[in-house]
Amino acid sequence: MTDKQIAVKVDHVSKFFKLPTEATQSLRTTMVNRFKGIKGYKEQHVLKDISFEVEKGDFFGILGRNGSGKSTLLKIISQIYVPEKGSVTVNGKLVSFIELGVGFNPELTGRENVYLNGALLGFSREEIDAMYDDIVEFAELQEFMNQKLKNYSSGMQVRLAFSVAIKAQGDILILDEVLAVGDEAFQRKCNDYFMERKESGKTTILVTHDMGAVKKYCNKAVLIENGLVKALGNPYDVANQYSLDNTVTSAPQAAVEDEQVDEVPPVQLEVEHFTAKLLSRPNMTPTDEFEFEFSYELLKEQSTHIAMSFVDLDTNVGYYNDNSMDIAIHKKGKHVVHYRCSFPYFNQARLKLVATVRDEHKRVLAFLPEENTPVIFVERERDEMLTASEQDAATGLLKRNGQWM
Repeated sequence: MTDKQIAVKVDHVSKFFKLPTEATQSLRTTMVNRFKGIKGYKEQHVLKDISFEVEKGDFFGILGRNGSGKSTLLKIISQIYVPEKGSVTVNGKLVSFIELGVGFNPELTGRENVYLNGALLGFSREEIDAMYDDIVEFAELQEFMNQKLKNYSSGMQVRLAFSVAIKAQGDILILDEVLAVGDEAFQRKCNDYFMERKESGKTTILVTHDMGAVKKYCNKAVLIENGLVKALGNPYDVANQYSLDNTVTSAPQAAVEDEQVDEVPPVQLEVEHFTAKLLSRPNMTPTDEFEFEFSYELLKEQSTHIAMSFVDLDTNVGYYNDNSMDIAIHKKGKHVVHYRCSFPYFNQARLKLVATVRDEHKRVLAFLPEENTPVIFVERERDEMLTASEQDAATGLLKRNGQWM
């Protein structure tokens, strides 16, 4: 068995910043404060003993709310910041796209900025020559490369900067909040690129608030909260944990002066042990009925129900079945619900069940864990196949009549 190859290793990394508590130009005041034990600043601990490994070929997601320390961590990995404790090891040439426009000069042309930015990323002129045509083609700016950057629209600048980052032939690509760049056509092109990169075996680290992107692209993920690792591993479970945390409404907290809160407050669970089991065979025809058994434990009296959909594993498109589950469960304790459905509008499909437990206000109380997600296969007999137009019409009907989770 061969040893795993590590692209990035974050080993017990901690980082804090010194925030001034007073401003004085007087040497006397400074000396008096020092003798009194007043430092003149307080420490803001952004990262606290962070550890994880990114293997070569991983598409690794970093999640967390604003202020959780994600961008600081990326800057440490990119060697912009130095940690107070711990270390980061990077094996390979790293390309970072952390802040839009860093390394670009508005007085230079688009072409000159490509070479400038490439040099800042550590590439030689010969290497940039080899990448230049791909960068320009991806950005779709062939006619504008000899114009000064200050004459570009904001969208054109985004496209050029992003194209330089992703087309640079680096071993490791770091992307921070970049999935919303450009117009719709450019976003589709970026989606195609990410899918190609995911299959290519190149290492990518992605920071995003888009949980759909995490589940679609990433094979591993980490959730950072208050500078600590809260969840690490399966991207589906980590993304669901992030979504669940953001649905919990916390009571207003009093401001804490001169002290940093180190502990993450516990999430008050209302539902536990949410599972789903496929009772029928996994391979069925569109006219057959699939049967599922859901169970969960309600920790307090309230109105709850199960919301569900099916995701096509080949296209990543979600479909909601018309036979919605409207059974409301109120009593505290364990509950079991059975559900039957069929898929008469499909010729062939591999569908994954996605389900949540929600309250009467549609607030998510629990996600179905990835390891407990049933997958079913629908296949029509060859002589009963729908035509392409019938299939498209049926698919459109499912989307219009359904609802997204």
